This record gives sequence, structure tokens and C-alpha cells, in this order.
Amino acid sequence: MNDVMAPDAADSPSLIRLEHHAGGIAVLRFGVSAHRETVLTDALVEALIERIAVIRADRDIRGLVLISGRPDTFMAGVDIASLDGFTDALAAEQWGRRVQAGLAGLAALSIPVVAAIEGTCMGSGLELALVCDGRVAADTPATRFAMPQVKLGLVPAAGGTQRLPRLVGIGDSLDLMLTGRTLSPVQAQTMGLIDARVSADQLLDTALARARQQHKRDLLERRSWYRQLQTRVSRGRAGLAEFALEDNGPGRHVLFDQARTRTRARLGGHYPAAARLIDVVEIGYERGTHVGLMAEAKAFGELVTGEVSHALRHLHHAGQTLKKANFRTGNAKPHTVTRLGVLGAGLMGTGIASISLDWTAAAVQLKDVDSERLARGRARIEAELARRVDRGALAADQRDARLARLVTTLSDADLAGCDVIIEAVFEDLALKQQMLAVCEAAADTAGRGDQIFASNTSALPISDIAARAARPENVVGMHYFSPVDKMSLLEIIATEQTSRKTLSTAVSLGRAQGKTVIVVRDAPGFYTTRVLSPYLNEAARLLGEGAGVRAIDDALTKAGFPVGPLALLDEVGVDVGVKVGPILEAAFGPRMAVPAPAARLVEAGFLGRKSGAGFYDYQSAKKHGQRPVNARLEAVLAPSVHKGGAYPGAQDIVDRATMAFVNEAAHCLSEGVIADPLQGDIGAVLGLGFLPFTGGPFRYVDRLGIDHVVETLWMLADLHGARFTPAPVLQAMAAARAPRRRRFYG
Repeated sequence: MNDVMAPDAADSPSLIRLEHHAGGIAVLRFGVSAHRETVLTDALVEALIERIAVIRADRDIRGLVLISGRPDTFMAGVDIASLDGFTDALAAEQWGRRVQAGLAGLAALSIPVVAAIEGTCMGSGLELALVCDGRVAADTPATRFAMPQVKLGLVPAAGGTQRLPRLVGIGDSLDLMLTGRTLSPVQAQTMGLIDARVSADQLLDTALARARQQHKRDLLERRSWYRQLQTRVSRGRAGLAEFALEDNGPGRHVLFDQARTRTRARLGGHYPAAARLIDVVEIGYERGTHVGLMAEAKAFGELVTGEVSHALRHLHHAGQTLKKANFRTGNAKPHTVTRLGVLGAGLMGTGIASISLDWTAAAVQLKDVDSERLARGRARIEAELARRVDRGALAADQRDARLARLVTTLSDADLAGCDVIIEAVFEDLALKQQMLAVCEAAADTAGRGDQIFASNTSALPISDIAARAARPENVVGMHYFSPVDKMSLLEIIATEQTSRKTLSTAVSLGRAQGKTVIVVRDAPGFYTTRVLSPYLNEAARLLGEGAGVRAIDDALTKAGFPVGPLALLDEVGVDVGVKVGPILEAAFGPRMAVPAPAARLVEAGFLGRKSGAGFYDYQSAKKHGQRPVNARLEAVLAPSVHKGGAYPGAQDIVDRATMAFVNEAAHCLSEGVIADPLQGDIGAVLGLGFLPFTGGPFRYVDRLGIDHVVETLWMLADLHGARFTPAPVLQAMAAARAPRRRRFYG
């Protein structure tokens, strides 16, 4: 152990504390008590500048270690709420320059500086670590690295665009910054982002020892080409080829051009931060790091005051708000879920089981009636865990611990002891009612009258599923989205009879599974399926009017949807959409009627990917990177295709499909299916991919203006039918005089 001298009495323990250790090594221990996690604030930057001045003046200090006062967080990034105060791009740029200068003070010290990292190290927290001469990380599940600013429509603002490429290389750094993906300590060390991994109890001692031996290496002053070369050698020929490209002007030009091409293809030009980020990195290489830092601050200032960043930050704030919402559960405390049952070992069931193993401590009982399907489900979970171990995202002992909590069974009796059972069987009302009866009978044998039954259904009313239940108060809907491990939304559906304790347990379990939760009122289609249906139906109508499959999907993906509606129908299953249609039409009338083209596809056996063909052909090879359109489609659709007049153009396609989506979201708000626009925006974006750069359908209305939206809907209603009649809430907003009542958000 190291002898620790008394900390500076003037230091605020909640901000930064300066400790003096044996051998002339000082420790800066930081933390901001007002926040759940340590974040970079103006006050923290000022305190850091003050401590750097003290350290610089103290000739007895021979090395410095930076460490957080919280084991779960090194630094989580900037205080995002504070960014909302920027209304002037120049002021925001100047703020970025101050943060750059504050952190650069560490690099300017003549003594070596080492970052001791445990927990979240993201955004400006990673930028702080990059300023240091060395980085040591605790090899724990909580330790994670990321540069996710682009997800908020921003670029790094504390020198990250200049230091990260010089540490790990242009290719890897652009990948990290453009995707915002997260790295484990193993992955970070492989990339060269950190120098060493140690156990948490050895972290400080290791960092202190390194501070005594570490050499200075300011990434902005000296190119760490030897370190980069070592990292590339470890990756073989591909790594050396990448290094060769980065080490010369023409090669770098190729790398930056490739990055721009990939980014345009992936994001479609709707996210300006991505293009600006590539520009800023290139400027630093071509014109020097000083100019690069100036370009970084300027880009940050212009982006943080822009519409896209405001929209993406709106989604972030909405997600944070929903993490704390009690969803009208009052003071009801959730059940502790120590044993979770999952019915159905298909893709959805194994996905739910897998995330439960990943995120919760519960034992997971996976049940199916088919032994082969059960074996395939377990194999799927095992294969995914093995893949993550292979790429360093998961330790082998963590994999083994998760698999030890997984039990597969064919027996109904094994469900008796489960606290919660989630059914993920076929979308059939009678089958789901049967599963509920089986679970209640098993629970009765164990005296478990408090066992909760959750249905993973996309459209069937939960009250119908619970109609014959002995304990309907224990029944709730938990609608997951496919693929379960990638989609972050969970839509929870409460009936009039669902108890507060049941709802509270479902919300708590969903959050424990790593999901962003919304709670909606029980009704056919709930919220997400209901708003998606008019969007998909409109695409099918457009097809019947002569618009091509590719034209429809291309128009909407270029508009910003992650996948075209017809490709999405193929993935979901055209038959599923047709089956849900009558349920929604019975409840909401002709505007939910399934168009003839979709029904004709089902009649012809073109059900989508699962049948080998739907709107697209999944049995033929791709051409020019694209899935070919089903060549037999024209013959199937011929009786319904519109013969006269001009075909719908790209703007018509976008207006009709998007407005159908937005209008139905407004209907859901009018009818109380969703309690507020916030949940509507999060549900639409995270669950369905609705134009994230707009902030969701309700913020999209605010962005366009209520008058424009209502006028557009009336125009579409005149041209195409009453299904476009503006929802009551939209009509009321358009008629209002008070400005606040004409917007969903202030």
C-alpha cells in the first residue's frame, strides 16, 4: 500500500481533491456530487485548471494520477443538460476552446500524467484520458470506453478529434467516433487505447507505479507512429496496410474519402455531425493540430446550436426522463425477480432470455414444447455469448456464469416457481390464452398466486388474453422488438385490471434488461403497431397506384427511415401485417383497412423473407449490393395496379407515408393510448426508426409548424380519402391562439 499524505484542505471533496502519495506522486481525485455520474462541467474544468497551477508550482511532485472518486464512473462525458443553454454558435465555440485549453494544461505539465480508469469513460471523459501520457483500466464489466458525441449530433469538443487518431490510427478512431460504439477493456487494449488492464483493487497502485516510470508523450506534439506500428503488426497484413495508408498524404486522402462514402450511404446526409467530424480530423492531419483544434471547436459551436442536435438531445432527455418515471404505479414496489420464465424458444423467446441473462441476475427458465426448437434456442444463446468472448467484449468466466443461470425445459411444472413468465409464442389469441391457463395452473401447485404473466404480443389486446384468467390483475403486456438484443425499446401495456404492483414489476424488469420503457393503455395495436400500420398500408396503396417497390423504399430511406416500409413488411412477414389488419380495422374503421396488394401477396404465398419471396426475392443473389425485387410481383398485383395518371413521385411517397404515421400518433395521444408526447416520440424512434434526426413524430410537428401539418393533412384527405383527416388534437392545436397551445413542447 502507498502512504497517503493529507489532502489539500482547501479542496472540495465533491469536486477535485489533491492527494500526495509516497515517492512524489500526486493524485487528483474528482467527482461532482450533484450528478448521479461524474460529468464534465464548467466548475470541474475551472477546478482542474486551478489544481494544475498548484501542481506546476510544486517541484516535489514528480508524477500525477487522475482517478475518479466513484468506482462505477471515471467520467461519463459532458453535462448534456448544460448544452441546451447554448443559443449562439460563437459562444459555444469559445466554450469548446476553454475546455480544450483546460485539458491541454495536463499535457503541458513537465511530469508524467497517468489516468486510472474504472467504470464509464465516455465522451469528454475519454478526451480527458487521452490528454494523459498513459492509461490504465480496471478490468471490470462496468469499465467501458466510447466517444458517442455523434449520437447527440455533435463532434468531440475537448481535443478528441485530434488526439484519438494519433493514438489508435485514423481508421479505428473514425469508426469509434462515427458509430459511438462501446469498447470493453480487452477491446480498448487491443486497439491501443489503453496501456494495461488490471484488477480493480490494483488500479491505483499500478497507476502510481506507472506515473513514476512513464515518459511524456503529448499526442498533439509527437506522432506516436512507433506505437501505432506495433498495434498494426499485431493485426497482421490488414493492420500494416492501414498503417501504410495513414502515414502518407495520398493514403490518408483515400481513407477519408472511403469514410465519407460509407457515412453518406449509412446516414443519408441527415446527420451533419458525421460529415463535420471527418472534415475536422482531416484538417488536423493536413494543416496541423492547432488548426484542427480550432476547426473542432467551430464545428461543435455550429452543431450544438443546430436543429438536428436539438432533436437528438430531446430524445436523450426523453430517455432520461422515462428512466425515472413511475408510470402511475404510485408507491407500489415491484416483485424481486429471481427466477424468470420464457415461453417459446424461437428468435423472440431466445432474445428475451439472452438479454435477461446479460442484464439481470435472475435465473432464466426457457421452455418450449419442441425439443429440437429448444436445443436450437439454447445453441443460439451459446453461440452469441461465444462470439462476444472471441471479440473481447465478454470474459469467459462471465459467459460461464450466464450459461449457469439458463435452464431449458419441456415441462410445464418447471414454471411453477417463476416470479415472472414472459410468453413469446405465436401471435394467436387462443394459444396465448392457453399458455396463461397453463402457467396459472402450475403456479397454483406451488402456491404462487403472485406470479406475473407477461405477453409479448404486437397487437392482440391484453384484456382479451386475460379474459379467462383466474388472476387478471397479474397479467400485463411486454412488447419487445426484433432483434431483441439490438432494439432498446420495451412497450409495456396495462389493462384496466392490471395491478400497480404488476405494472411496477414489469417496468422494473424491463429497465433491468437494459430497455427504455414506455407504458401504454391497452387497445388494439397498442401504440407502436398502431402507428406503424397506416405507414405500411400507405406504402402498399402507393404500390397499387403504380409506384415501384424500389421507388417506395428508396424514397423513404433517403428521407431518413432506417429501412423501407416494403422491406420491413418482408422482415415482419406480409401475412402478419394482413392478420393484424382486421383487428385494427374493426377497432378504428376503414383508415386501417389492409390494401389489396398486401392481401394478394399472401394469397400467392409471398410472405416475405421467411417464404423466400415477398416484395423482394430472397432466393436470388443480390445485384449491385441490392436485394432484387420479386419478378413475379407484377403478375400478382396486376388486378389492383392503377392504370391511369402519373405514378406517385418521391415527394408524394414521403408525404403520404410520413403523414399517415404522424397523424396516427396524434390519434393515439387524443385517445389516451399514450399519456404524453414524450413517450410517443421515444416509442416511434427507438421502436420503429421514425426519423431520429427530427426527434420523433410530435417534435416533428413542432418543427414543421402545426398549421403546415394540418394543411398538408387536409390536402391529402381531399386527394386520397378521409384516412388523412387530421386527428382531433391536431385540429385543436391549429385552432388555438395561445402560442404554447400550438406546440407539443414549449
